[in-house]
Amino acid sequence: MVKASTRSTPPRLKPFLQRIVELGAVDAKVVKASSVVTADWVRMKCRYGCDGYGSSLCCPPHSPTPGETRKTLEDYTTAILARFGPGGRVTRSMVTLEREAFLQGCQRAFAFGAGPCILCKSCPGDVCKHPEKARPSMEACGSTCSPPCGPTGFPSRSCWRRALSRTTTGCCS
Repeated sequence: MVKASTRSTPPRLKPFLQRIVELGAVDAKVVKASSVVTADWVRMKCRYGCDGYGSSLCCPPHSPTPGETRKTLEDYTTAILARFGPGGRVTRSMVTLEREAFLQGCQRAFAFGAGPCILCKSCPGDVCKHPEKARPSMEACGSTCSPPCGPTGFPSRSCWRRALSRTTTGCCS
């Protein structure tokens, strides 16, 4: 079932939840940004388990470290977790939402993607050709989606298996 969980959501964020569902998310929820957990072991899963490791500027070791991500999340009070089904255009949808939120006055809006960057056949490695579209994934930045997904009702197993759904975060305010 496709839905945006808007119960107890601040009114200013409800349109963003509805919009991300329109863009392809299966579900979306607002959480406290402080509930988004970062851990060093998450990047190890990228390094030893993902064939995209080091292949783009959105992947480790080029992406923000868990410490940098943790520090950045301190600048936010809320985040939107969005869950996409298999084959969902996660990064494209989240970047679209980020841009629309920015244009509506959420100046600090920032989206995380899911999985390795697929914008170029081969990443140039020094300067991104598509900085307006490219975003690191939650995992690349050391964020484990399992703890924040559990309290919001998203299945935690969806985060690590590519064949299943993907969950990602967009920070709002």
